[in-house]
Amino acid sequence: MSITAAMVKDLREKTAAGMMDCKKALTECDGDMEKAVDWLRQKGLSKAAKKAGRATSEGLVGFELAADGKSGVAVEVKCETDFVARGDKFQGFVKDMVAQVAKGEYADSEALLAAPFVADASVTVKEALDGVIATTGENMGLGKFAKMELAAGKSGLIGGYLHSNGKLAVLVEMQTGSDAAAASEAFHEVAKNVAMQIAAASPLAVSAEGLNPEVVEHEREVYRQKAREEGKPEQIIEKIAEGAVKKFCKDVCLLDQLYIRDDKMTISDLIKGAAKTIGEPITVVRFVRIQLGAE
Repeated sequence: MSITAAMVKDLREKTAAGMMDCKKALTECDGDMEKAVDWLRQKGLSKAAKKAGRATSEGLVGFELAADGKSGVAVEVKCETDFVARGDKFQGFVKDMVAQVAKGEYADSEALLAAPFVADASVTVKEALDGVIATTGENMGLGKFAKMELAAGKSGLIGGYLHSNGKLAVLVEMQTGSDAAAASEAFHEVAKNVAMQIAAASPLAVSAEGLNPEVVEHEREVYRQKAREEGKPEQIIEKIAEGAVKKFCKDVCLLDQLYIRDDKMTISDLIKGAAKTIGEPITVVRFVRIQLGAE
């Protein structure tokens, strides 16, 4: 069968593969477009396997907040170079992954990779990723991802922040007493400022009650040992350790942190001020911070 330029162009638009690869695929498959797509996909899988061991230290964090303020998504997609991260093909895939996570429920990365791809249900997310790997020539991978939804029956919003470099995103659930208060400019403003605080100061928990007890005990033990090495009397070591833990909690708990835009107040003070303005209580329920390459 004669392979026309129009056929090659059509296959290239479907797969984003190179012109010569498309022509070869159509030739191998006697002009059958669907078989040629599969042929290129299989070739892409082979290319992806060869690149699987290469480091992925660049990429983007895809991010989107729902227009109604009730949900938000952040997805880390990694590649090898900033050059590819700035390309249309990679950025298009990141947008597709944001839509993928927004529309589904995935227990972990394995479940996400095995799911039908939102932009083309005939392939899985893994197969779509391998196709982008084949097109760009770089190893890629999915990192952390999160979908946050406002608790059912609650008034509030999912706020968020995306850093200008596209490599750091925050989602935060904030609740208040009524839908009218949740719709206010003051509530939206404080949600934005809290999200920016989380991005800049990287807290571990909303408050001390949310800290991992093992982390707290580790800090306590570090300062016990430090006090012993400094020759402090045994009877005051525990007091020293407790004081150090209290300071640690203030540093890593969101509500106790000094506000990055005004270090004369804490985030708790900021929220109380906003609550007074809207006439309703405000609660920070939870947050997720996703930074490219961070553990």
